[in-house]
Amino acid sequence: MLRPITAASVIALSAGAAQADMNFARIASFATPTNMAEGEDTARETSAEIIAASEDGMTLIYTDSPLGAVGLIDITDPAAPAPLGNVDMEGEPTSVAVLGGRAFIGVNTSESYTDPSGHMTVLDLTTREVVSTCDLGGQPDSIALAKDGSFVSIAIENERDEDAGDGRTGQMPAGFLVQIDVADGDLACDSLRLVDLTGLADVSPEDPEPEFVDINAAGETVVTMQENNHIVIVSRAGEVIADFSAGAVDLDGIDATDERSALLFTESQPGRLREPDAVKWIDDTLFATANEGDMDGGSRGWTIFAKDGTEVYESGASFEHALVQIGHYPDTRSDAKGVEPESIETATFDGTPLVFVGSERGSAVGVYDVTDPAAPVLRQILPSGIGPEGYVALPDRDLLVSANETDLIEDGGVRAHVMIYQYRDGAPTYPQLTSEGADTLIGWGAISGMVADPQAEGTIYAVNDSFYGYQPTIFTIDATATPARITAATPVTRAGMPAQKLDLEGITTDGAGGFWLASEGRSDRLVPHALIHVNAAGEIEEEVGIPADLAAVEQRYGFEGVTWVGETLWMAVQREWGDDAEGMVKLLAYTPATGEWGAVHYPLDRVEAGWVGLSEIVAQGDTVYVVERDNQIGDAARIKKIYAIPAADLVPAPLGGDLPVVSKTEAYDLIPDLKAQGGYVVDKVEGLAITPAGAMYVSTDNDGVDDSSGETFFWQVELPAIGG
Repeated sequence: MLRPITAASVIALSAGAAQADMNFARIASFATPTNMAEGEDTARETSAEIIAASEDGMTLIYTDSPLGAVGLIDITDPAAPAPLGNVDMEGEPTSVAVLGGRAFIGVNTSESYTDPSGHMTVLDLTTREVVSTCDLGGQPDSIALAKDGSFVSIAIENERDEDAGDGRTGQMPAGFLVQIDVADGDLACDSLRLVDLTGLADVSPEDPEPEFVDINAAGETVVTMQENNHIVIVSRAGEVIADFSAGAVDLDGIDATDERSALLFTESQPGRLREPDAVKWIDDTLFATANEGDMDGGSRGWTIFAKDGTEVYESGASFEHALVQIGHYPDTRSDAKGVEPESIETATFDGTPLVFVGSERGSAVGVYDVTDPAAPVLRQILPSGIGPEGYVALPDRDLLVSANETDLIEDGGVRAHVMIYQYRDGAPTYPQLTSEGADTLIGWGAISGMVADPQAEGTIYAVNDSFYGYQPTIFTIDATATPARITAATPVTRAGMPAQKLDLEGITTDGAGGFWLASEGRSDRLVPHALIHVNAAGEIEEEVGIPADLAAVEQRYGFEGVTWVGETLWMAVQREWGDDAEGMVKLLAYTPATGEWGAVHYPLDRVEAGWVGLSEIVAQGDTVYVVERDNQIGDAARIKKIYAIPAADLVPAPLGGDLPVVSKTEAYDLIPDLKAQGGYVVDKVEGLAITPAGAMYVSTDNDGVDDSSGETFFWQVELPAIGG
């Protein structure tokens, strides 16, 4: 039985009970390879980038640049999205908008940066036939339809070659804006108007690169020029009626250095150029920008402007800090643009105007109430797929949809996804673990092992793995809170400095306020397999290496979890070592009082694809529980289970000889719980903890938001019976 630790996100907590009654929850996801026809090579890269919906909200259409196609999805039942196939675009689709039963699609056909070209295609969504095309005279990026359907605006970016001219702007031909009238649901190509944007920006005025466009009810087009750090307002008649610099932001409390995997939010960036990407009107006078950055900027947040250039609201570092607190901070991007807000969507749900801010690198979307545009309230943060690129809000159906462009097929990882969220009664279901409310800003991720405090019911300790190799940490978690809360972070130190060469995968208490930690070890990185004894302050007091006969057969995949059975510490070894038969892994025993080592064998399940191993071990009474999992993701996942072993089976035999094989009983299948999160099934179930009262908590490892959606699931399960 699943007992979720539901989330009442930072902001929803402060927004008041009435507002918190309605929240978004992810209800489904759709992998883009599903749209390939039978017999197609699904191992090809695919993507979902910019997304739109039919006017009745029943069909989604998204651009798939790698395939040179647009994909369609039937969401008549939004909880069960169904494939409608792909339509070839004979070029690279860059953006899409829908009017009536037709999709307007920008298609890039450029042969080079110096010879850009492209056209607008009109596609009938029913027949899948191309109705018409218009040559645009350059490389199209974003497009927008007027709210009355009378015309379309297209940003002709003519993007620069980042390998030429030191990667700077000032590369011809320059970009521009195009407007085309729409009549009877089709393009009036002979009405094409070119709007010159040169000479406006302070940055490379000769080379504007319009990035994103949107049109308000007054027929005014707002255009961002990201590399030029400039914003332009253009009338229905194609006249520039306002233009201004996007300006700069003073950022404090950020991590601006790639210090090799450590979360240190102590730096500043004064005068950081916004360089906005996406832009959306909130009403006829105000619009919001996502300040991703490109050449010289990226202010890690978002801004509300009036159309005369007045700054109405600036998020500063607050949006990034909110992602830090829920474990979605991408540390590998610290020296670049942090969480990189790239997408913006606006809509009114249940009478409340909302702005949705998508973080490309944090793989999440912030939901802001902008009833007072000068003081937006962050209501929720929703998990997305990897690399969200576009959003579409469907308030008439109480739906929000994200398109996520990253496809990790080459790395054997998760595929690109479209994800669907429903606005409904009930508390938020995400995040399930947060450091919001702590005395200081606590960054965290890659949770890899857990243990419950034997005295304080509901207190759990967790460690992070070697992703944060320069910041090994013990986290204190209050599991009685909703969501569960990280209240403290204790660094593991050696001689007063953060300990290095550790790969922490397990933790257990020592009975005296300190901990024993299991370091998995990787010989290829000179990280030894070891047991580490630390005091309550995280200071290393003892390091126990493995004996020589074990070292002689060691493999990369080492210790995963540590627990006490009587006076002996037991560690689960993830996969077979050199002296293990296929399908048999060691449970290693170490008795601190005597220094003796021993082991038993544990029989792994078998799968057709990938590998299976252990990722946690916890003893409770007369039963020892292990987490056994495969390394598969999404629909390919087969084994994410908790198994029970009689503690009486754990009688260690000497190393180097035949080892007894323990018996195991399946106690809980975690895959239904993981599917219930509404996204794809993640691979790394890494943490298991059992409180003195028998409450069992499970957690997942988010890989430090590196080639990962950044999602950490932390929830309580109830077994049919728990020993003890």
